[in-house]
Amino acid sequence: MSVDQLTFDLPHRAALGAEDFLVSDCNVAVVKLVDAWPDWQAPVQLLIGRPRAARPISCACAGRSGAVALDPAHLGIALLDRLVSGSSIVVEDADRAGYDEKTLFHLLNLAREKRLFVLLTARVSPNRWDTSLADLTSRLSAVPVTEIGTPDEALLRTVMLKQFADRQLDIDPKVLAFLALRIDRSLEAAAAAVEAVDRAALRSGRKISRQLVAEALQGTASAE
Repeated sequence: MSVDQLTFDLPHRAALGAEDFLVSDCNVAVVKLVDAWPDWQAPVQLLIGRPRAARPISCACAGRSGAVALDPAHLGIALLDRLVSGSSIVVEDADRAGYDEKTLFHLLNLAREKRLFVLLTARVSPNRWDTSLADLTSRLSAVPVTEIGTPDEALLRTVMLKQFADRQLDIDPKVLAFLALRIDRSLEAAAAAVEAVDRAALRSGRKISRQLVAEALQGTASAE
């Protein structure tokens, strides 16, 4: 069966400058947040999820709003002071990318003063961030949080199907279901599984089957 014949009942979203992402139970709240811009109830929003899950959403939000992604290596108060009212900002990996705490605090204050739109992404909630600035901790505790849930099986299968198609590989739907049931429920695990199966198929010259999938996953486990 070709990739064109194999579909799942998950709506596609326009990429808006990021890789395509799909709406499922695990991310429907996040999609609503993206769609609600610029009518957010608060100017600063925090998106919590693993990096591979959060990045396409933050990129889609940036594409929709024209947001600028801030780089911790070049971010400073002088840069923020040049922002005009209505500017949209994306701050990825805010809990671990080395952002200056005083600058982040200044950004959150400017969001109120200048009506900036700020999307923060992080792996964990602010009460688990290693922050030393009490004022920043207080500000972050008031930021609305939207979480990306654990991917369900349908989403994992669809993501892997796209990745196999990107590699010009066909996979039987039963084999794909077999694979989806044997990996961790994360997009990182899905990508690693597709990579392992691709390498196994290339190395052996065999078509993708349950046996090849099992061997590829076993090889991945052994490497760990």
